[in-house]
Amino acid sequence: MLNFLNLIRWKNLLLIILTQLLIKYALFDAFNVDTRLDDFGFALLVIATVCIAAAGNIINDIYDIETDTINKPNKVIVGKSISEQIAFNLFIILTIVGVGVGFILSNMIDKSSFSAVFIIVSALLYVYASTLKQTLLVGNIVISFLVAMSILIIGIFDLVPVITPENKQTQLTFFEILRDYAVFAFMINFLRELVKDVEDIDGDHNAGMKTLPIVIGRERAIKVIFTLSLIPLFVITYYIITYLYKQQLAVGYFLIFIIAPLLYFTVKTFSANTKKELHHLSFILKLVMLFGVLSLLLYPFILK
Repeated sequence: MLNFLNLIRWKNLLLIILTQLLIKYALFDAFNVDTRLDDFGFALLVIATVCIAAAGNIINDIYDIETDTINKPNKVIVGKSISEQIAFNLFIILTIVGVGVGFILSNMIDKSSFSAVFIIVSALLYVYASTLKQTLLVGNIVISFLVAMSILIIGIFDLVPVITPENKQTQLTFFEILRDYAVFAFMINFLRELVKDVEDIDGDHNAGMKTLPIVIGRERAIKVIFTLSLIPLFVITYYIITYLYKQQLAVGYFLIFIIAPLLYFTVKTFSANTKKELHHLSFILKLVMLFGVLSLLLYPFILK
């Protein structure tokens, strides 16, 4: 069971579940926003999202056997603890369940065309693992977009179907909040993908991949990451100054739990050399993502 949980990246899935729960119950319900999904419908959306994400993690591990054997030999699951055939069968089952539940949900809310979202995301996860991951920056962008989609999908299924001329402005306001969080998730995940590429350069090079550090060199790639890390710092600082400056609690939270770790990441990136240091930087970005999600709990104070 533990091998299966590690294969599907259970910690990442828990973060997706937490994010979606907070959006639904700490944001939408707290402000009595008009929504389409009841508790059962929302549960179906979470199940579909998690199943498809889990399937994506499995197929990624299947295609990463060669690189993982070099980059993290002690953490290889497919081919050791779980056979490649069983892993592929699990990928198929989870994909079918995820897309199937998504199709049922789309029809429940009379938006059958919305089921295309789950099909497209599933297809992108497969193409990412099999092809795009080996292409310079394209794979990083695609997987970061899919992470952002786990946030936007709540707005697509819960807000969009009940937009009326009367509530349009309110619905758009809350969709814009989701958009801002999706952009944040994209930026942080993109940075983390680049850090992981530098960390995994040996195995990726052996597999013939064309990641950023392989194409331009390890040192130059680290400098690119350092430069790019300034973007979320500036964007979030601008967001605080523009929207939150009157809310001391929110300002304090963002400064301590978002800005400070990002600043630490930026400073440490400039001198990161070892695999251990790079892994630490990746962990810092995970924490930033978690604290970013938890900031949803502040909105009853921000929008009061």
